[in-house]
Amino acid sequence: MDQAQARAWLATAVAEARTGLAEGGVPIGAALYGADGTLLGRGHNRRVQDGDPSMHAETAAFRAAGRQRSYRGTTMVTTLSPCWYCSGLVRQFGISRVVIGESRTFRGGHDWLAEHGVEIVQLDDPGCVTLMRDFIRDHPELWNEDIGDIGDSRDSGDSGDD
Repeated sequence: MDQAQARAWLATAVAEARTGLAEGGVPIGAALYGADGTLLGRGHNRRVQDGDPSMHAETAAFRAAGRQRSYRGTTMVTTLSPCWYCSGLVRQFGISRVVIGESRTFRGGHDWLAEHGVEIVQLDDPGCVTLMRDFIRDHPELWNEDIGDIGDSRDSGDSGDD
């Protein structure tokens, strides 16, 4: 995938992440694009706002896209490496590609997705890293409530690999 296109699509997810943060939620955003580049759906993590632990950003974007005949050729763009729940969604519905803003603060299931034929595009976007590190520092209780407290697939928000 062309890096310029991936970064342009990431901007949609980042805008969603910032909306989520402004609403008092976890700043993770996502967007689902069709094979032809059409934006099908966008969303942000709403588990705090809605009191719904299943409303992750990828889930919100997927739901906003509505029913598609096929997800072959689609691209899920997310500001943070997808957790196992969202990685399962990608596999279950045959989403072909995942563009990841960053995986420093959380390393989800993207290696597993790659092993199962999903194209992974890692952007290592400094803005995404800063957004999550600041959130983890300022709201550790929200981070640890869901994603941050699930074992070895996370770090403290400061991986030291800068």
